[in-house]
Amino acid sequence: MREFSLSLLCLLSIFRKGVQSNGWSIHVPSDVTGELGKMVILPCTFTHPYKTFDRTLTAIWRIKEPYNGTVVFKCTSQSASELCKTAVSYKNKYKLFGNPRHKDLSIRIDNLTWSDSERYFCRVELSGDIHDKYESRNGIKLHLIAAPRIINITVSSNGDHTFQARCTAEGEPVPTLTWSSPHHSNLTSVTSTSHIVTKELQYLTHDGKYTCTAVNSHGRAEGAVYFYKFRASNSSFFMILIFVPLGVKVLVLLVILSLTLFSKGPSSTPTSLAQPQQQDSTYENFDRRHSSSQSLPTERPVARCS
Repeated sequence: MREFSLSLLCLLSIFRKGVQSNGWSIHVPSDVTGELGKMVILPCTFTHPYKTFDRTLTAIWRIKEPYNGTVVFKCTSQSASELCKTAVSYKNKYKLFGNPRHKDLSIRIDNLTWSDSERYFCRVELSGDIHDKYESRNGIKLHLIAAPRIINITVSSNGDHTFQARCTAEGEPVPTLTWSSPHHSNLTSVTSTSHIVTKELQYLTHDGKYTCTAVNSHGRAEGAVYFYKFRASNSSFFMILIFVPLGVKVLVLLVILSLTLFSKGPSSTPTSLAQPQQQDSTYENFDRRHSSSQSLPTERPVARCS
């Protein structure tokens, strides 16, 4: 009897699940592909057991995991005649694309970045008892594709005075990097993390142009850097070109200064003796002018009678 009861409970449980699955369903693709920097649509449609529904409806999208994942979009519609008003839109990137009243929860994601490559889960909630909620369990995996882009290309030196060129690029699939240089025997090393790859060209010995090429199935990109190694002989020649003309100019200036001082030497003494005579002469003239001005009042006109 006990075994029969257990069997009956199992059948009832299976029946209930069948009724629920027939009344509720969510349809989403397992994967969606979007291009970096552009927009993508995540489709999600659902069914519910009601012929008509005019109560509050809420649409929710999460990332990473169902039920407890981070909510990136949420909107609510109070009645069948009201649009779903956005309550949550992470970084304002998520927009409702479908019509929840028509059983369509699809959203649009704008300006895709690498951080948007996540698993997304859609959920619908109808106001009523606790069972009027349904969420996708497997979700949608968003894959990003991107043409190659050179992020950085540099030449640097180690403590042992050797030089290397380093090229870093991004893309999805991860691009293949190729160096072209004046000397083809340089050693290389490659490191890659997620969608970024770096290739280093070691022990640069030849002057010239070094070109890095990044290629994947979506495109191609190139970057170049010029390398010229410092040489002591060239430096000495350069210093000679600078300091020889400067030394000639200094020498000519010293000769001119010496000639000037030599030519002014004999006439310096008479010039110094002439200055006191000019001062004495000025003083004497001043005395005469002063004495004549004093004698003027003593002179009086003589009146003559005719």
